[in-house]
Amino acid sequence: MNIERALRLIAGAFIILSLVLSTMHSPYWLFFTGFVGLNLFQSGITNWCPMMWFLKKLGLKHAESVS
Repeated sequence: MNIERALRLIAGAFIILSLVLSTMHSPYWLFFTGFVGLNLFQSGITNWCPMMWFLKKLGLKHAESVS
């Protein structure tokens, strides 16, 4: 698995999790959904994402360097 695929999976899982928690527990979980969305937006503009740094430390490679 490469960094880009893992990042999309993690972001999608966070959004689904926060939507489920907002309906079952508290609507304040939607702030977490907004945070993930803003982080994705910021990442698209700056090409920097804290989760990508973390995934690199775990040993995942970028898509172009994976065979």
